[in-house]
Amino acid sequence: MLTDRPPARPALLQEFRRSDQLDTLDLPLDDRFTAPARMIESAMAGEDRKAVRLACMEFLQKASEFYNVRTPPVRVLAARPIQVREGGWGMELFGDYDPRTKVIRVWLRTAILKHVTSFGTFFSTLCHEFCHHLDFELFGFHDSWHTRGFYERAAVLYHHARGTPRKKLFWVPMRGGRWRINWARTNRASV
Repeated sequence: MLTDRPPARPALLQEFRRSDQLDTLDLPLDDRFTAPARMIESAMAGEDRKAVRLACMEFLQKASEFYNVRTPPVRVLAARPIQVREGGWGMELFGDYDPRTKVIRVWLRTAILKHVTSFGTFFSTLCHEFCHHLDFELFGFHDSWHTRGFYERAAVLYHHARGTPRKKLFWVPMRGGRWRINWARTNRASV
């Protein structure tokens, strides 16, 4: 994962830095996010897109209620689209969030083989897109950047809902004010 390049406009740069420094989320003291996460996993095992969407809606309703934000609509789509670039390489789209409509879209199947994606990948994408929603609805950002703080917040939500231990993310600086996760170091450590 790679962070976005910091914006040039001072007002946006201030928000970008705030997002970068905001590396956690309040979490419920109970397991209200865990049952809906398990419902999603179970629905995925049955490969029933409608059941997966209903389980995603349940998770988003519980999370939205906790964070006191509007519940975003969710669409669970079939196979991931591929964006092919010049030179022959492509990129799969796992999910997205539209800040105008507040709609989260997640894709259930892999792009090439059309297999149901792993639960971890799918649920991580759902948490990621919900964190974009929180950036606008809870934090009042004018944009939702992929900052270190954003990725940390998404990881906090994901691990809490799954009931798994949170891993500390280790970051490596890149050119242009960007950062990437050092996965080798991150996977060796835990919080």
